[in-house]
Amino acid sequence: MDVKIIATKACTHRPDLEKELECLHIPYRVYFIEDHPDLVERFSLRHSPNLIVDDEVVFRKQPTEAELHAFFSTKTSI
Repeated sequence: MDVKIIATKACTHRPDLEKELECLHIPYRVYFIEDHPDLVERFSLRHSPNLIVDDEVVFRKQPTEAELHAFFSTKTSI
């Protein structure tokens, strides 16, 4: 499973999203919009943060802990 956080460098929600993914033991990579305009265009991003799983946008906002748990419980055995 390939998990990406795509966010602005100034996004105040990104650290929280990273922490929640770490608590769920979900490996991820962070891409900053300022450094990867190609991803902005590819995924039609307009907000920050965004969570991409296996090249599909699954959240275009800061998901709640419950939303993350529900989503990843269908993908893994957390």
